[in-house]
Amino acid sequence: MDILNLLDAMHGALAQGIIWSIMTLGVYMTFRILDFPDMTVDGSFATGGAVAAMLVGNCGANPFLALLASMGAGMLCGFVTGFLTTKMRIPGILAGILTMTALYSINIRIMGSQAMIPLNGVDTVDTIIKHSIPGISAKNSQILLGGIVAAAVIAFLYWFFGTELGSAIRATGNNPYMVRSLGVNTDTTTILALVLSNGLVSLSGGIYAQVQGNSSVDMGVGTIVIGLASVIIGEVILGKHVGFLPRLICMVAGSVIYRAVIALVLFLGLKSTDMKLITAIIIAIALFFPTLKKNAVQRSTRRSMAGMGVPAVEPQAENGIDASDEDPDEANQKE
Repeated sequence: MDILNLLDAMHGALAQGIIWSIMTLGVYMTFRILDFPDMTVDGSFATGGAVAAMLVGNCGANPFLALLASMGAGMLCGFVTGFLTTKMRIPGILAGILTMTALYSINIRIMGSQAMIPLNGVDTVDTIIKHSIPGISAKNSQILLGGIVAAAVIAFLYWFFGTELGSAIRATGNNPYMVRSLGVNTDTTTILALVLSNGLVSLSGGIYAQVQGNSSVDMGVGTIVIGLASVIIGEVILGKHVGFLPRLICMVAGSVIYRAVIALVLFLGLKSTDMKLITAIIIAIALFFPTLKKNAVQRSTRRSMAGMGVPAVEPQAENGIDASDEDPDEANQKE
């Protein structure tokens, strides 16, 4: 095993993870804050890449302005999903699938009926940074670019969700009935959250297409799974009971860890065709980790109580204590 090759793989994983973390922040917004199963992500990620590649590769546009166009296209995708689910009353998961399916054909049209657009020989966002800072490597320029964008996105989200409108979106995800009773239009907050989320996802797709030097019509396949895996890993790092800002930062960490695990597994000899299997195993382990941690804490507590001579509390007794909190009127109705 060549340790230098492993370190180089981890270096690349860090660069990839930071760029994909922008997508993870978008998925976190719908999956955790809005509590909405948005399947649009697979399509809007590719849309961002297609728009950026066409503008930079075929139209000679400024790479940074192309990213703004990518973000705008993704926001439009989110608006369509929001319109389908709020105005046409189509279930959220189905609305996302419909938009994602339509985007496959739309992305091919954006790319001029080509399955792939190469960006060879043109300036992209990472090469501009590389040429601007003497001595910086290609991967470090990607890390710097992704880090600046991710930090700006986190700062914006932290500010936005502290405003009245952002709080209304958070409340919509927690209890839409209560929010509607207060006179807030949940259709508007749902659409706005989907617009912002898919804007970030598409921005990440635009950066990724420029960094890897091409955009393909199927580059977004599996994006939602990667995003969910990164979100879950990020939550496992600090748990759910932390402040909002640490959670956002952990989403970046989750994305980097996910990429590092993938790079490590590939370095150990598994094939790239095993990526789906590896992703499923990572998600399963991440979902099981909180249960494992809870069981370990309970066993440690029982041992400490046994050492002090205090009888251990059985699970049935714990349930009995919890049952005391039930509404007494409800108990009478059961009788």
